[in-house]
Amino acid sequence: MPTEHIPGAVVALVKDGEIFFTKGYGYANVEKKIPVVPDKTLFGVASISKLFTGTAVMQLYERGWLDLNRDVNQYLKRFQIENPYPQPITLANLMTQTDGSSQRLFGIAAQTASQMVPLEEFIPDHMPPIVWQPGELYSYSNMGITLAGYLVEVISGVPFVRYIDENILRSLDMQRSTFLQPPPPSLASDLAVGYEYQDGRFQSLPFLYLNIAPAASLSATATDMAHFMIAHLQNGRYENSRILEEETAQLMHRQHFTHHPKLPGITYSFHERFENNIRAIGHLGSLRGYSSSLTLIPEQNIGLFVACNSFNGIHEKLSNQFLDHYYPVQKKSVPAKPLTNFEEQAARFTGVYCDVEYPRGTLASLGAVFGHLHVKSNGDGTLTIQTPEFFFSRGSVKRKLIPVEPLLFQRADNDAYTAFGEDSKGNINYLYNPIRSRISAFRKLPWYETIPFQLSLAGFCTVLFLSAGITWLVKSLSRRFRKQRFQDDRLTRLAWLVAGLVGILNLVFLIGLPLVAWRIGVWKLLYGVPAIIIVLLYIPPLTMGMTLGLPTITVLAWKNKNWSAIARSHYSLIAIAALAFIPFLVYWNLLGFQF
Repeated sequence: MPTEHIPGAVVALVKDGEIFFTKGYGYANVEKKIPVVPDKTLFGVASISKLFTGTAVMQLYERGWLDLNRDVNQYLKRFQIENPYPQPITLANLMTQTDGSSQRLFGIAAQTASQMVPLEEFIPDHMPPIVWQPGELYSYSNMGITLAGYLVEVISGVPFVRYIDENILRSLDMQRSTFLQPPPPSLASDLAVGYEYQDGRFQSLPFLYLNIAPAASLSATATDMAHFMIAHLQNGRYENSRILEEETAQLMHRQHFTHHPKLPGITYSFHERFENNIRAIGHLGSLRGYSSSLTLIPEQNIGLFVACNSFNGIHEKLSNQFLDHYYPVQKKSVPAKPLTNFEEQAARFTGVYCDVEYPRGTLASLGAVFGHLHVKSNGDGTLTIQTPEFFFSRGSVKRKLIPVEPLLFQRADNDAYTAFGEDSKGNINYLYNPIRSRISAFRKLPWYETIPFQLSLAGFCTVLFLSAGITWLVKSLSRRFRKQRFQDDRLTRLAWLVAGLVGILNLVFLIGLPLVAWRIGVWKLLYGVPAIIIVLLYIPPLTMGMTLGLPTITVLAWKNKNWSAIARSHYSLIAIAALAFIPFLVYWNLLGFQF
């Protein structure tokens, strides 16, 4: 905790239907020195909330009120989900994160309770586009499970928060847990304050009001979460109460999607992981000021819950070390025998891959660059996966892969597998589970989508925009101070005016957008797009309009004998840079107001 600058944490361990161990560590409130108490202190558990939403869906399925494989649009009355594919989106897709959508960032939170938007209004305005055929690819999405929560509300006729309280929390005696935002007065005073460590001290963070309540708004104590774990480990039963029938719970815990038979997949809401020859299911939760993890080991009837009141990765590290300590591998596996003659095919797999989990269709897609992986051939019949090294990262991660089947590889440092996917033409197009033990997917990028090309294009444009701005300013000042207006004809003055404005305005946009985003902070973008960014977004459409005139001006310049060859070439490069900047803006969703 001191190393990771964690103010407070809590652990709950259940075994064989009972709470085996609970303990609080550190402070729920640093300023007031209030300690963490397992059965009293509430933590925001973020995405672990999805397990409760999934449980609610399964309850309605059990009652015969819904069909998991029915088109969700048949249940929706106020709006419809646009789906360009023949395969319908189902509740099974929503719970397995295979509905074909992606993440959303802007507007998922509000600064006050009064500013929160009802689900029936929020979802149609913020649902991301369906970009893959439903059921084809795993892509983590808060909006998918938020839609599932709204369907619980629509089908049951009971508001989502009330439904969870009446049908799950009360049945499990989770008296100190709630989806309400903020928690009711009887619980609010015991909610652990979320912190981030800056400038050598803990700084408290405001409560985050989420418009995606079914996906992330649960606040709970460790003891209450222990009740939930016991219920699922006992196939729906807690003491004398049931939240699910045994058969329904078993159906929920069964794997329902995976990219390859030897890879971990996803159940109805729980993520699978295979560690030390043990199958575990669970979920992580990360939110500004909070981190948590819930891990169930059905074969051992064990459940582990960890939560902290800061954003960090200690909860995942602890669950990994727990498995290594109590369930170590008794017998090391025989090293995999690599496929023969693989080196001849290695080039098919090499390249750059991008995590499919990012906000597509919005300017927040700029964050996709942090999800890139490089796959390289080692020249000895194996591959290496490496994360990029950014100057602000904590170092890259490397994994050596040994081919054991045509599209399946074993990691050299453990028994886990990584797989690749191919299209109908036999071209490699996806990479599955490359780094971590949970399900994930990465898309292979064409050369023009890689960071080196995109940075080179941005650099080329920046240099030419800068030269255009400087040239225009120098010419303008020269005419003003020397009073030699007659030296430049009208075409020349117009040409450099347009080029100068395009260059300077594009530079303002290129420098201003990341600078403003950095100053504001990524977390604040959850509230929506600030006015200053909206103002900046007016620049690309304006400069694009002027850019479309540059080719004509360039042609006229080449016909103008008063221009030198160097001046003509320089202006041509500026026009090329301005034109090339347009597809760059389109690719990153920066042309227009896409948020």
